Amino acid sequence: MDRQTAGRRAEDVAADFLSGQGLEILLRNYRRKRGELDVVAREREVLVIAEVRTRADDSYGGAAASVTPRKRGHIVQAAQQLLQQHKQFARMPVRFDVIVVSDIDSIAPSVEWIKHAFDAT
Repeated sequence: MDRQTAGRRAEDVAADFLSGQGLEILLRNYRRKRGELDVVAREREVLVIAEVRTRADDSYGGAAASVTPRKRGHIVQAAQQLLQQHKQFARMPVRFDVIVVSDIDSIAPSVEWIKHAFDAT
């Protein structure tokens, strides 16, 4: 499976997982010049911005470690643009999560949900 296909599969798995946990999926692949938001969801009154990561192995710290300070900055910038464009989200508290999808080639990939993975500062 190539990287792009694996990434799409991981995002599908993550969105299905979050839906199964009771979150409402609002947007997927919200792209802006400075960044992209993989999954935007609502958990009760909280807007959840979920970054989806997958890696073939845990070399170099694994998938969660790949959300570098630079990547977090791009996610925060895209989230700010989202809040400016979608006023209905602007008053909601925002939480940044990371969803790590492993064993992407298997029938039942494993999912690790890291809530409050980082903040906007």
